[in-house]
Amino acid sequence: MLLERHLIEYCSPTLASLKTANLFNHSFTSEEELRCQLEYLNLQLGEKGISLIELYRRGNKALIYVYRKSHLMKDLNRPGVSRFLKNYGYEEMDVDHALDRLKIRLKEEGGFPHEIGLFLGYPLGDVIGFIKNSGKNCKCLGCWKVYCNECEAVKTFARYQNAELFIPGSGEMEDQSGSLQ
Repeated sequence: MLLERHLIEYCSPTLASLKTANLFNHSFTSEEELRCQLEYLNLQLGEKGISLIELYRRGNKALIYVYRKSHLMKDLNRPGVSRFLKNYGYEEMDVDHALDRLKIRLKEEGGFPHEIGLFLGYPLGDVIGFIKNSGKNCKCLGCWKVYCNECEAVKTFARYQNAELFIPGSGEMEDQSGSLQ
């Protein structure tokens, strides 16, 4: 199953419980096929605390979000996050409402809204730094552009890479997600 292969290839840090979430684009041949595959994987992984949802669709490509609800709940409740997200129309910080708002923001933006980094487990300071610097002048670059705690980010990137080493052909999801257009 192609969706299962993408999950393994692009989401090993999330599967290993090191990262809140990953994203990837998935081509499908029918809506029924996509629905059945997501349903099957959610049944298989749900007991492990992992969920898959479609965030956005264009034509026969779906942006799949693979996440650990418990991790995302913690991320959304970190200091400053709710205040930051309220600027983008997030009224409630529970996971389901926040994800519903993220889906709307993806449609509105036609691309990735900057706050999506928070849904991937990126530090708030780095998301704010990215916005303020228009994606330039970062201290280092790994799974995301780092503007704050470079030392901690480098350690985190190494942990993610170690999780990927256990899966042949794996790669970092954010590099593979591509444009929404």
